[in-house]
This record gives sequence, structure tokens and C-alpha cells, in this order.
Amino acid sequence: VPDLGPGERADLALAGALALAVVSTAFTGQAIGTGFDRRSGVLRLLGTTPLGRDGLLAAKALAVLSVLTLQVLVLGGLGLALGARPPPRALGPAVLTRLLGSACFVALALLLAGTLRAEAVLAVANLVWVLLLGLGLLAPTAALPGILGSVAAALPSGALGDAMRVALVDGGWPLAPWVVLAVWGAVAGLLASRTFRWSD
Repeated sequence: VPDLGPGERADLALAGALALAVVSTAFTGQAIGTGFDRRSGVLRLLGTTPLGRDGLLAAKALAVLSVLTLQVLVLGGLGLALGARPPPRALGPAVLTRLLGSACFVALALLLAGTLRAEAVLAVANLVWVLLLGLGLLAPTAALPGILGSVAAALPSGALGDAMRVALVDGGWPLAPWVVLAVWGAVAGLLASRTFRWSD
């Protein structure tokens, strides 16, 4: 049984599950879906409709937020049933963490999906998901051995996982992890806007 860090185990497990849900939905799902939409020409065709490219990206963002909201209800309800009791003051920092994490990982997904072939996106997105799982999403970066902990804390996965734990376990405001997520999101968004290809 892995060590999830200091605090109530149910609260820590809920924080990790919510962080993992963000990565699964905002990164892996979006990268794979967008990559295959691009290969089949769906993105190019939708970009010529009245919806336009900006509208298409906004619709994708809205879809991600809708799924993430549903996940909060399901995972949050399950966490409460299993004994999780986050402090009331955790709501604000937890919501902001999920929004920052979602924006960061959607930007990374579009960067990946807009530059690689669909088959490569499928392989890379799944591989990255598995790697990020152990780099701060489920267990705190401080629990990782040696320099790996510092590296994980500077990655969006470690920042998201640590921020969710600070928010849901302590009810605190994880400023440093938010900065990491904001920087990764801004850089990935800028690169995606310059390199994204709407068709193969």
C-alpha cells in the first residue's frame, strides 16, 4: 500500500483521484480525440463552418469542463461515502486548482495532437499518462526519492497533485504549484497556437 503522505488517507486518495481525472480528461482524452479528428479531416471541415476554429476550441474547452464537473460530483460523492472530509475552506483553492490544471493539460494535449500523427499521439498520450501517474499525481512529490521529487514538483503532474492535496487536505492556497501550472499552460498554449496543424 503506497504512502500517500501526511493527512487522512481518504482525503489524500480523493485529491489524487481528482488530479488523475483532470489529466485523463483534459490531456489524454483530448489529445487522442483531437489527433484522430485531425487525421480524418474533421477538424479542417469544422473549421470552415460558422462555428469557426475559435468556436471549435471553445466547444472543446466547454466539453472538458462539463466532464470534469461530472467527475467532481461522482468522485467527490464516492470520496465522502468512503470517509473523506475536506475542510469547507478547501472549495475555493480546489476549484482554482482544477481550472488551472485543466487549462494546462488541454494546452499540452493540443500541442501534442496538433504536431504528431494520430497513431503517435495515441502511443505518446498513453505513455505520458502512465509516467505522470507516478510523478506526483497520486503521491506527494516530497515522498519521491532524491532529485526525482524536485523534478516531479516542477512538472505539471506534480504541481497538480500537490496543489490538490494542499487544497483538499489542508484547505490551503498552493501558490507555488499554481505558478508551475500557469507557466506550463502558457508555454504549451503559445507553442500550440504556433505549431497546431488542422489537417495532416
